[in-house]
Amino acid sequence: MTTGAQALLSALQAEGVEVCFANPGTTELDLVRAFDTVPGVRCVLGLQENVCTGAADGYGRMRGAPAATLLHLGPGFANGIANLHNARRARTPIVNLVGDHMSWHLPFDAPLTSDIESLARPVSGWVHRVTSTADAAWAGREAVRASLARGGQGATVIFPADFQVGEAGGSDKAKAADAHAREEPASIPDLAACAARLKSARKVVFLLGGGGPASGLGARGQRAAARLCAALGASAYAETFPSRAERGGGLPDFDRLPYFPEPARAVLDEADVVVLAGVLPPVTYFGYEGHPSQMVEPGRLLPLGAPGEPVADYLEALARMLDAPAWEGVAPVPLPAQQGRLTPAAISATIARLLPEDAIVSVEGGTCGYPFYAASAASARHTALTNTGGAIGQGLPVALGAAIASPGRRVVALLSDGSTQYTVQTLWSLAHENLPVVVLIAANHQYGILRKELARGEQPGPQAEALTSLDRPRIDWTRLAEGYGVPSSRVETAEELGEAFAAACARPGPTLIEMQL
Repeated sequence: MTTGAQALLSALQAEGVEVCFANPGTTELDLVRAFDTVPGVRCVLGLQENVCTGAADGYGRMRGAPAATLLHLGPGFANGIANLHNARRARTPIVNLVGDHMSWHLPFDAPLTSDIESLARPVSGWVHRVTSTADAAWAGREAVRASLARGGQGATVIFPADFQVGEAGGSDKAKAADAHAREEPASIPDLAACAARLKSARKVVFLLGGGGPASGLGARGQRAAARLCAALGASAYAETFPSRAERGGGLPDFDRLPYFPEPARAVLDEADVVVLAGVLPPVTYFGYEGHPSQMVEPGRLLPLGAPGEPVADYLEALARMLDAPAWEGVAPVPLPAQQGRLTPAAISATIARLLPEDAIVSVEGGTCGYPFYAASAASARHTALTNTGGAIGQGLPVALGAAIASPGRRVVALLSDGSTQYTVQTLWSLAHENLPVVVLIAANHQYGILRKELARGEQPGPQAEALTSLDRPRIDWTRLAEGYGVPSSRVETAEELGEAFAAACARPGPTLIEMQL
């Protein structure tokens, strides 16, 4: 007999799903049993649901294909929503499997009953409740296809427990039409009109969006943008928080658009044309008095493909149309070895100098995030992943998912001490899977970004200082890591960091380094 759970998992496997990040409960036990009967789907256990959803985000960013998550009812799904929000902003394909009560038990409003559909819709482009065992296989196939639509999105399947265990005989439920047939095809920009506008512009700024190889921040897109900058006397920036960007190894040195409105506006205000190469129009991260939310008025914007579209093709075509010079490449200037007490700049330069070839760097936290991205232009070729949606607790799970997606590549998680506590349970999964991830914790014992935001207004008082301090007691990251089974060390100087980082990159499994600031 084939159960509904087996039928759904078999459908996922047939559509190319290879990994499921799971934190199951009672209503998912038949799916748990089914994994033993469906070969080809690897299960990775996360100790909290936001670890699972963040890992699926990191996996999808690197593979361009979905991983599944397995979550327990509405409360479990709610625990994972923060990183599903980030994944939505990154346009990451993810298939969420959410167990629910027996269909006949739902009317009695048991303690764990909730409106899962309402929780799922804000972070899912497609939501479906399985209504019979015969519906299960269709739901699995359709979820994968839906996750790949619109440049990548979440697809959530709500699976009542009685339809997991029942026999999946009979034919699939007939569907009049699916979501993908209704999806509008991407419109190709009028490149001739774009070229004419660029030639007549006084000052052009390109904003490059992150994503896969065909994005503006893939190697092809950056090289084409550099050619256009040379031809037009233009400048180019990465979007502030790209889902994925290729860096170093002689690629153009395009920094990120600044976070705060004043330096961002200094970049954007001087341009009469701002080219959106796979990005949305830039807005301020929060509402700031005296600054319009939309940083560039519509008349100065030139859209060149939406996020998820092959904007590298469009940039290359424009470079040909404008007779842009060939990209000659740049010879990275070697970074000098740092000395003395650790600072964000010293940490960033040290890691950038020693970064292994083809590494993946998951960045979360402003302490070292911006300095490292700037310094990493001189690094060996690597991939950078940043916090796309601003929900805290992304960096460590994304590193986990990226390591699962990219065997053979060293992963570095460059994080801050406050944000990492949101999903610190990821350390156990890294040890459990013995993944080659170096976790770097910038320990300044405060919520640094909030201190910077407070500094924009009145001088903070003692309560405000206390609410942004992590100093009493200080978190002992070395003991915490070792409790999760991850070898660790603490460093206070650039020399110590260089030695510890090189040793960690030579180890086969995970390592944590606490960097005292």
